[in-house]
Order: sequence, then structure tokens, then C-alpha cells
Amino acid sequence: MKALSYIASACLLAAAGAAQAGGDLERGRQIAEQQCQACHGVDGNGDNPMYPRLAGQHANYLAHSLSQYKNGERSNAIMAPMAAGLSEADIEAVAAWYGSRSGLTEPRAPRMLER
Repeated sequence: MKALSYIASACLLAAAGAAQAGGDLERGRQIAEQQCQACHGVDGNGDNPMYPRLAGQHANYLAHSLSQYKNGERSNAIMAPMAAGLSEADIEAVAAWYGSRSGLTEPRAPRMLER
């Protein structure tokens, strides 16, 4: 009986988390459309090989990286100003959005330098 109670509690917590993430995902999509799409694409599968594809990355990795750009631990002339205006909730929302997107099924071939 105790195991059933634990399972029920875990299901309720998971459902509550999923409902909360839905709102975060919408906010993340809005931010991606406004600030991120030029380089990374709205869905995280941008076409420009200069910029990383974010779709399908772990949300906690993306949030940590954005926080590091914001606080100066990571330095990048493009990303630092983009992250500077994001709140912690915005960072979590963007990370959740890109983390929820599907990445490419085939990785992009690396660019080779011509000699």
C-alpha cells in the first residue's frame, strides 16, 4: 500500500511539473522568436553553421550556459549582451523551450578549411 502511495505522489508531482513547464515553454518560444532565432532558429535548428544548434540539448546545460554568459563566467561578444537582459525565469524558459525541441536526425558535417 505504501508503494502505491509513493507511485501516486510521483505521478502527481510529474503532472504538476509538466503543467508548469507548459507555461515556461510558451514563454521560451516567445523569447526565442524575439531574440534567438536569427542565429539559432526559433526551434533551435538554425541553418548557419557558425552558430550551435540548440534543439534537443539538455535544458539544465542551456540554462547553466546562459547564466554564465549573463554573469560573465563565460565570455562571448554576441551572447553576453543577449543574456544580460534575461531574468532567471526567462533563462529557464528558453532552456526548457530549446531542450524540448527535436534536433536533427543527422549531424551537420564539419566545415573543412581550405588550404
